Amino acid sequence: MRDAPMPTCAGAPQQANTRLEVADIDVALQGNPVVRGVSFDLPEGHIGCLLGPSGCGKTTLLRAIAGFEPVTRGRIRLHGAQVSGPDLHVPPEQRRVGMLFQDLALFPHLSVYDNIRFGIRKLATREQQARVGELLALMHLAAQAKKFPHQISGGQQQRIALARALAPRPEMLLLDEPFSTLDAELREQLADDIRAILKQECVTALLVTHDQFEAFTVADDIGLMHAGCIVQWDTAYDLYHRPTSRFAADFIGLGVLVPGQVTDPNRIATELGTLDGPRDAPFAPRDRVEVLIRPHEVQHNDNSPLRARIERRQFRGAEFLYTLKLASGARLLCFAPSHQRHGIGDEIGIEVSLLRHPVMFRLVTP
Repeated sequence: MRDAPMPTCAGAPQQANTRLEVADIDVALQGNPVVRGVSFDLPEGHIGCLLGPSGCGKTTLLRAIAGFEPVTRGRIRLHGAQVSGPDLHVPPEQRRVGMLFQDLALFPHLSVYDNIRFGIRKLATREQQARVGELLALMHLAAQAKKFPHQISGGQQQRIALARALAPRPEMLLLDEPFSTLDAELREQLADDIRAILKQECVTALLVTHDQFEAFTVADDIGLMHAGCIVQWDTAYDLYHRPTSRFAADFIGLGVLVPGQVTDPNRIATELGTLDGPRDAPFAPRDRVEVLIRPHEVQHNDNSPLRARIERRQFRGAEFLYTLKLASGARLLCFAPSHQRHGIGDEIGIEVSLLRHPVMFRLVTP
């Protein structure tokens, strides 16, 4: 996870033009609303991400941007030109948008070289050779140029599909779950590599994924989607540390919401003790709230009077992730070094040390 957004691309101006503008769009499939009132801008050279669980509408939104689905309300602009609206629909082939699908759809009967060349066959032969050679070098695959897709690895196939999408120099690149068929280690490495390639090519891109760590690795800005809406458009850092809704707090990272009561504008009484609250929180004394507690904010301390029983233990290599049960029945998550091994059912002392101003939400009672 990056602490701050990286530059848009090498040599780009500080005030980048808007490449993609999505303004209050609705999209319906077979008469059923799937995307509702979505708005966001993507500056030139930036990498955005639509993140969310299955069925939240992120792929439908991507398809609407590509031109495969019409919008029923709002508008989509690409580099200032409107391409979608209730009475306007520019077809996909006229939008100069590249697509990288979950199914890479490489042509099995064509070599790596010819797969990349496929979308630029109308160029002069010398231009084709120069562009394909440039992309093979960028992907570190020059030695594989004469091979066929079945003769190279999954990660190499992914790079070839990316090179083929980039070859015509599209206005934007859209990537739909591009790493989902790869194993975890390869996904992480390829996500990092693809970000570097997109930045080097100065490509504006929009990624769809359900995997938050892919989103954190690749994107400058992330739109977290839920039930067809973007509930927060933000950096990875702020999505994790400053979620603006319970859904964002629950979906991003690990953590639990602990009930408490505001005792004065800057103090919250909880089962874990009295916590310092944010100075600008819109809460009044006696308001009932929930406070987000992340696992790294719960420390094992045998001298603490606050006790918890270990219900579950997950080995994470250097750490164990413990699920702890408090006397009230409430649960917490806690990371602890794996050399400090505790058994299921053990009771340990804990303390809470918030790493930042607490994230709080008003407690809604049934």
